[in-house]
Amino acid sequence: MKINKCVFPVAGLGTRFLPVTKELAKEMLPLVNRPIISYGVEEAVASGCREVIMITGRAKRSIENYFDRSFELEYLLKARGKDELHDMIVKISDMAEILFIRQREPLGLGHAVLCSEPVCKNEYFAVALPDDVFLNEGDPVLNQLIRVHEKMGGSVIALEEINDENISRYGVAKSQFEIEGGIHKIIDMVEKPKLEEAPSNLAIMGRYVLSPAIFELLRNQNPGSGGEIQLTDALKTLCSQEPVWGVVFNGRRFDCGTQKGWLSANVQLALEDPELRDVVLNIVNKELNQPQS
Repeated sequence: MKINKCVFPVAGLGTRFLPVTKELAKEMLPLVNRPIISYGVEEAVASGCREVIMITGRAKRSIENYFDRSFELEYLLKARGKDELHDMIVKISDMAEILFIRQREPLGLGHAVLCSEPVCKNEYFAVALPDDVFLNEGDPVLNQLIRVHEKMGGSVIALEEINDENISRYGVAKSQFEIEGGIHKIIDMVEKPKLEEAPSNLAIMGRYVLSPAIFELLRNQNPGSGGEIQLTDALKTLCSQEPVWGVVFNGRRFDCGTQKGWLSANVQLALEDPELRDVVLNIVNKELNQPQS
């Protein structure tokens, strides 16, 4: 079944980045020359999704503005002969059909996904968490999940092998068996377990292909970790009802959900940019060579 819709839960408060996120959406923080959210939308579009559903909150108007047309800016760029910049700005608003749905209360990731039910209720759909930025130009990570769904049916989640010290930060999946190329049959999962309670080292990362059956489970799901409606808890139930596959993805993941991860991602990507690499290296070398006071 073709996956046409991708849901982006972007209603979070962004408390790790306060005070900047008091009014600016965390997803609009720059990752080199584009906001974080742009990377996820570009990945979804490259994976064949033509409809993007943003689950937003009160302070997320900057996301709507980013993907909207800016006729004044377009006119000025065109009038000043900046055709390349003009075309880039127009392309942003033409990437996909984007719908915005307000999540009125911050009740967790599972509740955010449930908010998309009016649009996605009769079909399989994708979910992308923008904090996780995945880069694989040849084969987008979301597309890797979609291919598994098209071949095997069922829901699909992205997996990454995680070291012991970070295992409690993620939902962790239990694999019944691995069939080929990093594809696992998932039979259980635990949200943010202690190391001794983790069923494996396979952490669930921010890309999913989900059955519409998930909505009924989320509607009846009791609050879990943090008093929120957890998507992992509903997926745990789904495993006993329908096939759920896990894919150890090919590509790089940047965790932009924390200040350290966001800063690290900016430095790494700047070092890969021919115009920015020397800037970063010069600053680092200058600081390293400063005499100790």
